[in-house]
Amino acid sequence: MLSDDPNNVRAFAALAEIVRRRAAETGPDGDPLTAPQDEVARQRAADLAVWSLGEELAGNPRAWYPLIEVARLSVHDDHEGTLRRLTTAAERDPSGAALVEALQLLREAGKPVDALGLGIGHWRPREHAPEVARQLVHAAIEADRPLEAKQYVTNLDLYPDQAAVARLRAELQQVVAQARQAIPGT
Repeated sequence: MLSDDPNNVRAFAALAEIVRRRAAETGPDGDPLTAPQDEVARQRAADLAVWSLGEELAGNPRAWYPLIEVARLSVHDDHEGTLRRLTTAAERDPSGAALVEALQLLREAGKPVDALGLGIGHWRPREHAPEVARQLVHAAIEADRPLEAKQYVTNLDLYPDQAAVARLRAELQQVVAQARQAIPGT
């Protein structure tokens, strides 16, 4: 399934679970891990196995989801590598789904400014899923930039199906208004 669609999230998750479980059962030398102190080694082996799987699948020029998963594994250890992988993922996906995943990953890692940088460089409001706007608005608020968040809501005006974004726009306008009220002088 992944050779046909390298971005099949369910297939990737299922295969990742298999390789994670298999890697956690054996050490680097192939011997079974049994001692309780091997838990760190078990987790590391499982993460490395998923990393290898992601890197293998990311070789497909259409693959963006494996890059997101490898970035997820490296977000706390390799800042530049994470941003490079997320940028490549965003560039490979014309729908904006990869950008949504990338922005969410950076926000969850406590890096809203990085999320804004990635989003500003890659968001195409006319073409991308409106969910990108949600991620950018929240990233801007988390970075204490409510005026910037307001601009992302305004950019939803560029989306061709205005009926589809009406509810999202109203929700995000309220989020921005609440954030602006929390900051004196805005």
